[in-house]
Amino acid sequence: METEKINERRQWLFIFLVGLFVTNAVTAELISNKLIQIPVSFSFLGTKLGPFTTIIGILPWPVVFILTDLMNEFYGQKSVRRVSWITAILIGYCFIIIGLSMKIPAYEIPGSKLADNASYNKVFGQAQMVIVGSIVAFLVSQLLDAFVFDWIKRKTGNRFIWLRSTGSTLISQLIDSYIVLYIGFVLGGSLSFSEYMKIAPTNYILKMVIALSLTPLIYLGHYLVRKYLKHENQN
Repeated sequence: METEKINERRQWLFIFLVGLFVTNAVTAELISNKLIQIPVSFSFLGTKLGPFTTIIGILPWPVVFILTDLMNEFYGQKSVRRVSWITAILIGYCFIIIGLSMKIPAYEIPGSKLADNASYNKVFGQAQMVIVGSIVAFLVSQLLDAFVFDWIKRKTGNRFIWLRSTGSTLISQLIDSYIVLYIGFVLGGSLSFSEYMKIAPTNYILKMVIALSLTPLIYLGHYLVRKYLKHENQN
């Protein structure tokens, strides 16, 4: 009976983590058709970095980083791989629904604040290459993150949570930052290669700064999950 309670608690936790993961990943893809500039500058090894130009979709990704590491830690690489494939399929499904919705003319009411065809299509009408780039980048980066995380954990055991969590994120997001912009914007014709070479490195540096700053939250997440599961074990 005690084992059943523990397994049930683990299952509900996994469902919650997956739901939150999918929500943040889909949200990030939906809002990524917008560039923003972050007015932060600093010097690194004698080189001035910033201000940073990146896609607004970077906002939900810190949550995705943390959730990926938690699922890797408590449910294993195989679970992360499966969730990543499912999420990629759901992202594709979401864009199919959006594409169909754009084919249906809007009923425009004069003076209404509801979206008309032009504004709706401008927001959701991402180029097909952007969609392809987003899905490919997400899938490759997540599978790589799971592999690197598992490799570091096998080498270090349960020590150095920060190393496997942050290290896997830094490597996977390097690939993600370049793939999504190249496929989606360079091949799609929205950015020149020179513009791409300016935005992609700063996009990655920004993700690197975010990943490093999340280290305390990763430890907090580990603590909360262990406390949640241990609490059930003590009842």
